Amino acid sequence: MGVLRQAFDNDKYLEIQKKAILDRIAMYDKKLYLEFGGKLFDDYHASRVLPGFAPNAKIHLLLSLKEKAEIVITVNCKDIVSNKVRGDIGISYSAEVERLITAFLRLGLKVNSVVVSFYEKSPAIDEFEKKLKNSGIKMYKHYQINGYPQNVDLILSKDGLGRNDYIKTTRPLVVVTAPGPGSGKMATCLSQLYLDSVRGIKSGYAKYETFPIWNIPLKHPVNLAYEAATVDLDDVNMIDPYHLEAYGEQAVNYNRDVETFPLLKSIFNQIYGSSPYQSPTDMGVNMAGYAIIDDDAACNASKREIVRRYYEVQKNVFLGRFKDSTVNKIELLMNQVGCTPMNRKCVKAALDKHEKSHEPAMAMELPDGRIITARRSTILGASAALLINALKTLGNIDDKLFLISPNVIEPISKLKTEGLHNNNPRLHAEEALIALAIQANTNPLAEIALKQLPNLRTAQAHSSNILSDVDLNTFKKLGVDVTEEPISYIKNILLEHNL
Repeated sequence: MGVLRQAFDNDKYLEIQKKAILDRIAMYDKKLYLEFGGKLFDDYHASRVLPGFAPNAKIHLLLSLKEKAEIVITVNCKDIVSNKVRGDIGISYSAEVERLITAFLRLGLKVNSVVVSFYEKSPAIDEFEKKLKNSGIKMYKHYQINGYPQNVDLILSKDGLGRNDYIKTTRPLVVVTAPGPGSGKMATCLSQLYLDSVRGIKSGYAKYETFPIWNIPLKHPVNLAYEAATVDLDDVNMIDPYHLEAYGEQAVNYNRDVETFPLLKSIFNQIYGSSPYQSPTDMGVNMAGYAIIDDDAACNASKREIVRRYYEVQKNVFLGRFKDSTVNKIELLMNQVGCTPMNRKCVKAALDKHEKSHEPAMAMELPDGRIITARRSTILGASAALLINALKTLGNIDDKLFLISPNVIEPISKLKTEGLHNNNPRLHAEEALIALAIQANTNPLAEIALKQLPNLRTAQAHSSNILSDVDLNTFKKLGVDVTEEPISYIKNILLEHNL
């Protein structure tokens, strides 16, 4: 697939996206509830499929509107009670709410409150509310409505949304976000629309999600990459039939919004007297499609991302986290964009290295397109060896020269096995970097190598077997996208010896 070119003009995007939000606020009584979908922080999916997209673009946008905006975080009561954990970062939803609040406040953004949706009294919720109160954050309770969202008459009554606590807001833009899906963002927005209308306020609702991008083709690789990212959720991109009927033009949306739109329109009709939106696409505020400046570059990047997701799915199926059928879905997406795992250059290089060495092996495609390989040795794991080899290449250091003295590695390995009682004496990636940093005080070449770490960002790597979490986290921190063969090292040994 080659070296990726910039595909996206982030500055243009922020400018036109901000204008679109301000225009939407002006449609109402200076009050807009904006449902934020996807990730507010670290949206690396967007930056991978649209090179040039800043991972924190949404936060930069909010900061440009900070004097007009306040943030409401909504979380599902059941997720607090069950201590549900976010799989991507490994912390509970309650801890993620606290993390979000801290991150927003440090940026100078106003956090209004936290809404507990589907509220039911429990000790866990009482404790959660106490923590919030001690931090100066108010908690509001929103209740489950029988028949939601079909029973519109009950929903829009004092026994429906009328039971919910009314969130007092002071700014024209109210951003509604959440620690994860199923938290009740839209229900929180609808509750406020209804309760505002009871108070004679004509407030508005809009949705801000980057994907799918509504004004590029349905089967564009960027949109198919979104399907690949949500393949376990059964989300499917589709042509918005309501937009086509209302305006005679095709727009891309996804199944859940299309399915719920008739009910939402009924709710809007009763709140506003007539619906301000004729389609689910109308509800969205998404200017990303207008900021794509190199379509070929976006296509190539998206194909690469679909292959990356393919390996992610394979691993999750192997570990029992995903259904077997998700593999078929991701393979269909690869067929639609015309790519295979071998399109990811580091895959073939890693497998070839493993086949020749009969050891766990890795390969990396550097941002400039060069391929680096490494295998497990007696002192370094494959991940550590690959990083050292990559840093040597980037620093133009002779491969035959030692960057880390055996005298430094030996006591670390001894500590691991004798002091910490580990079976594996080999250095992990992070341990190798720490050892390299120690060497940098006396070895100028080690110092040169360490200075190359920023140049690893956006590199692509592949492993011949599943890596440890500690090695995966190191690559993630360095900005290296890693894929793994869906096989453990133990199973590798069994296969090699026909056991």
